[in-house]
Amino acid sequence: MDKWFPVLYDSLMKPLEIYGLQDIRKELISKASGHVLEIGAGTGLNFPYYNDKQVTKLVALEPDHASQQRSHSRISSTIPTEFIATAAESIPCPDHSFDTVVGTLILCTIGNPRQALEEIRRVCKPNGILLFIEHVRADQPIVGYLQDRLTPLWRHVAAGCHLNRDTLQLLKEMGFEIVSFKEFYKSIFWAVELRNRK
Repeated sequence: MDKWFPVLYDSLMKPLEIYGLQDIRKELISKASGHVLEIGAGTGLNFPYYNDKQVTKLVALEPDHASQQRSHSRISSTIPTEFIATAAESIPCPDHSFDTVVGTLILCTIGNPRQALEEIRRVCKPNGILLFIEHVRADQPIVGYLQDRLTPLWRHVAAGCHLNRDTLQLLKEMGFEIVSFKEFYKSIFWAVELRNRK
């Protein structure tokens, strides 16, 4: 990935963060506890919202070195944090390693999201919690059509991001139980808490 992408990403996300996304992150990430795995930790935008009284260790999965480097300034000094530079389709951790798995705006970019979710299901403990913020294909026909049309180009400029994935349906197909679900920004974004029923 281009070394300038993390800087560009933070700049592009800033308006969204100011106008609500940081509050959505804060509310969802505050539910993380125990041994936590964050998928696609990126530049560490979630790091300030982990509660050091609840999280005993954070493992941040991020294959992009430039993003990792940028995230270091956001690491909590009170939560032990380990980085693993690999993709989510092959997580080098034993079965049932994590109490909580977190992913924000990442399932849209993963090359094989079904395989990644199988790996997440494997490493998450039975009845463990999954916390996701994602954007999806809109229900509104015109917006959905535009997302479909823009996705081929957008993927090349935004690290493989698909604007039109039906990620919630995929999560249901994988057998995760929805605990809570909230929609934002005309239902294009949502935050969901799931349980890893096995």
